[in-house]
Amino acid sequence: MPETTSLPTHVGIIMDGNGRWARERGLRRTAGHRAGIRAIRQVMTAADRAGVHCLTLYAFSTENWSRPRYEVATLMRLFEETLQEEVDELHQNGVRIRVIGRREQLSPRLRRLVADAEARTLQNTTGQLVVAINYGGRAEIVDAVRTLACSGADLTSVDEAELSGALYTAGLPDPDLIIRTAGEMRTSNFLIWQAAYAELYVTQTLWPDFGSTDLEAALADYAARVRRFGGVPENR
Repeated sequence: MPETTSLPTHVGIIMDGNGRWARERGLRRTAGHRAGIRAIRQVMTAADRAGVHCLTLYAFSTENWSRPRYEVATLMRLFEETLQEEVDELHQNGVRIRVIGRREQLSPRLRRLVADAEARTLQNTTGQLVVAINYGGRAEIVDAVRTLACSGADLTSVDEAELSGALYTAGLPDPDLIIRTAGEMRTSNFLIWQAAYAELYVTQTLWPDFGSTDLEAALADYAARVRRFGGVPENR
């Protein structure tokens, strides 16, 4: 495993490949999403064991509403079930839960479960689990500008720090590493402001098959890189 000094502080994961995983097994796409939910627990455990205590998971994008209605309904039900089933253990382990994205399109029940989970775990400091639901990076920036405008800020003089402070992720460190499963070579509107200098790691492994060994490989690859941030390499 990489040494602690070479670990990313914050890892974002684009969890792709659930549908392909199901198709390869002759199953409905919803079976792939259920398998993908099960993979989250294993990856969270592996990340914590490795010393990575801040994860952001791309669960549902603003574009995903165009999927078949039954698939969207299943995903929303899975989000509700997972929150109900996992919040107790996450809270006991000191993990703070945050959900980012536009919530107004979510069901009242899911919004209530999200608010309860966030409130219950607000003071936890051992780790942070951020789940992006109905999230889009461009929408996030638009919402940040609107927030600043409503606060009376002079938009002609807004700087990067002010805009960062108005994003959904305010208070979080920018991600050091973005992992994408299933081989697609794009970031798909995920944390496009925050990940400006993040390292990208793409694996052919489909998300339901992504486990502790895969995460370890991504962290080892990250540890071997030299980060330049557009200039002098970062000392490690």
